Amino acid sequence: MKLEQLLHEFYLKNGIPKDGGASKDTFEFKVFGLKFNLPNPKFRKEAMHIHDIQHIYNDCDISWKGEGFIAGWEISTGMWKYFRLGLLSLWAMGYSIWIYPKAVFKGFKKGLNDIGVIDLKMSKSELMEMEYDELLNIMKKDTTTTMNSVQWIKFIFWVFASQLVFLFPIVLIGIIYFLS
Repeated sequence: MKLEQLLHEFYLKNGIPKDGGASKDTFEFKVFGLKFNLPNPKFRKEAMHIHDIQHIYNDCDISWKGEGFIAGWEISTGMWKYFRLGLLSLWAMGYSIWIYPKAVFKGFKKGLNDIGVIDLKMSKSELMEMEYDELLNIMKKDTTTTMNSVQWIKFIFWVFASQLVFLFPIVLIGIIYFLS
């Protein structure tokens, strides 16, 4: 089945607009039991299909457990190289590590042996025309990496980095509150 059809089914199943919300100026964000309506910047709109294909590839839902897996997977596959998207992944990893640490770790571990969708350097139209089986074949790395001491150090580094990104807004609000 083509990715376009799988993406359409993914959106229907999860109650997501048919374009993944890319045409909207804002997006709803649920965290700490609160709903936030945040601006939807251009770089996020342009990458929504990539993130959503990664959900399909990894068979993850859009719960925080699924997002935690995807965040760990994205960091492991090198999403951090794309600064703005990497910050979003790090923030999601930072939040998810508190509530679903196993999912984040499993995503990171799986990502060691995968190529990120963004690193395929394919246009959206090329991806939409691709068969799912083809995606499965091109996303697997030629070599296998296991969780050795180097990979554990990398994981711990990214956990700390994710906490810095995740906690920065909270610390900033606290500083502003105490200074006022």
